[in-house]
Amino acid sequence: MCFMVSGVTSTFRPEVTPDTMKHIAAYLLAVLGGNASPSAADVSKIVTAAGGEADSDAVEKIIAQLSGKDLTELLDSGIAQLGSLAPAGGAAAAGGAAAGGEAAAVVEEEEEEEEESEDMGFDLFG
Repeated sequence: MCFMVSGVTSTFRPEVTPDTMKHIAAYLLAVLGGNASPSAADVSKIVTAAGGEADSDAVEKIIAQLSGKDLTELLDSGIAQLGSLAPAGGAAAAGGAAAGGEAAAVVEEEEEEEEESEDMGFDLFG
């Protein structure tokens, strides 16, 4: 992933795996917690506190790639880049939701018909 920050291209391009994402999430949690520049030990501590295993090489790589960069600007530029993809993805998601809603309505109608046919208009115990 390449970010543009004030006309300067950042080279923060981690290999994205579930393990990488947990380390990036831990870094973000540290920043949200008030630590503007988390160390590798800070990130590792958060990962282990959440029950995961910290990969020291991955943590060091993320720390090196993010050091000296304003995380807010990186996130803002990344969100702007994702915004250019939203119409295609949003339309597909909306279409899927609409189809799911129609399917749910059909299932509900079928259940009501089954209940009515089971009743058959008489009561055995009354």
